[in-house]
Amino acid sequence: MARRISLREFQQDLVRRLHEAAASAEAPSARLGVKVGSELWLVRLEEAGEVLPVPPIAAVPLTRPWFRGVTNIRGNLFSVVDFGAFQGGEPTPPTPDARLLLVAERYNTSAALLVTRMLGLRNLHQFEIRPAPVGRAWESVHYVDREGQIWRELSMNDLVYDNDFLQAGL
Repeated sequence: MARRISLREFQQDLVRRLHEAAASAEAPSARLGVKVGSELWLVRLEEAGEVLPVPPIAAVPLTRPWFRGVTNIRGNLFSVVDFGAFQGGEPTPPTPDARLLLVAERYNTSAALLVTRMLGLRNLHQFEIRPAPVGRAWESVHYVDREGQIWRELSMNDLVYDNDFLQAGL
């Protein structure tokens, strides 16, 4: 019988593994996999902050539909952007698998991306690299896995400084 662990233990283990992966010799090839709508994304570990279950979010009037609102995380307010809706897709449904991916502190922004689900750590050695099509500035590279699925690499730097991303108000 499998041992049951609490959500807190799971989160602590995930944070520990992310820190270990970032500190290991393979850190440049390790990425955090997330699902956004039907798209698969990879995020550099140094560009991602914490991963959290979705807490209550307070709506903010007169904002774009992709701006979900603000949430309190340990006494700090974070703006919540529905990453799928921001890209023109459907809003992320409120499911138990949905997560908030906090933007790394190095960007000096208290922002979080709402994603459909976390897919864990991925090693780039398992992918074939492809150039990303011209279009979204924050979509830096494409990778193809062994099943032929396309994974997009998120450039958090390009996203958080994107004009549209910075203009949540109507």
